[in-house]
Amino acid sequence: MSEVPRTGCAETMDALREELQRAAEERSVEGLPPYRPVEEPAPADDLVSESERILADRERTLGADHPDTLLARTNVGGACQQAGHTDRAVRLFEQILADGERVLGPDHPDTLTFRNNLAGGHEAAGDPARAVPLYEDALSGRERVLGPDDLRTLQCRDNLARAHELTDAPARAVPLHERTLSDRERTLGPGHPYTLLSRGNLAFAHHKAGNGELSAELFAHTLTGSERHLGSDHAATRHVRQLLTHVRSA
Repeated sequence: MSEVPRTGCAETMDALREELQRAAEERSVEGLPPYRPVEEPAPADDLVSESERILADRERTLGADHPDTLLARTNVGGACQQAGHTDRAVRLFEQILADGERVLGPDHPDTLTFRNNLAGGHEAAGDPARAVPLYEDALSGRERVLGPDDLRTLQCRDNLARAHELTDAPARAVPLHERTLSDRERTLGPGHPYTLLSRGNLAFAHHKAGNGELSAELFAHTLTGSERHLGSDHAATRHVRQLLTHVRSA
């Protein structure tokens, strides 16, 4: 097993989250397709240009306040964030949220998504403290409007927990991850990539909180599940294996 340098543990956890998110998005009714390497993505600035072109088309044909135009505008913000233009992304997300509240209302599911995205923009810009109250508001709204078991509600709770970790408050993240893990095991099953993600998130939060033995136990459980449901050679499985080695040697 290869060890993860202490400075690389968070980066490996981020890579695990990306792989499990991708696996969850690819999951079909029959199960997961065989693992295949990810194709090289398009350059981020090309995505910005393409999303801006789509937005211009929507504004011309549908108008500035049409719901599809608002969604196209938030895609521009997401592309800017992915390209590293975080200040522009935050400005766009702020305007989109204001537009969503005015056009759709504060409790519309899209408006709640815009609030979640603004929180993510602040987080990406290196200001997780500003993200926390926005995630809390988005989570409260999603629980009320969509229900506690909706996938978007559970994702928002994940986001809030991660923001607490980034503000050096892992003890606040732990109960959020515990609840999300319980909900995902109940609604999706123990082998779903999102369930594996929740268990890994909980393990990492315990690691940051200094609970090394419990963190290792949870990562070991995550590894068993990832090997069984994704395969021993899946990138997510390799990342879990690295993280388990790290916490055991800490």
